Amino acid sequence: MKRKSKKKPIPEHFKTIEEAGEFWDSHDLGDYWNQTKEAYLQFNLKKRHYYVSLNSKLFHKLFLLSEREGVSVETMANLWIQEKLRETGKEGKNGIG
Repeated sequence: MKRKSKKKPIPEHFKTIEEAGEFWDSHDLGDYWNQTKEAYLQFNLKKRHYYVSLNSKLFHKLFLLSEREGVSVETMANLWIQEKLRETGKEGKNGIG
């Protein structure tokens, strides 16, 4: 005869991510498999951005040039910085990533 194991029910809601982690650190999902359901997840991962201050005259010149070239100010600034780093040998082996 099989013994029925007493398992703690899955809480309806966890108050914190830590609380959820503590629960699943001490419980086996296999014991709860019949209580699971399929979920659809969608992620929109983005690269991290860093911001640099420019004085207004410099920004205005960059803005006008980027418009003339048909690219965003951000693209223009990134291309120029990448080019300057390449010239000075500071870009690294595999380029900027």
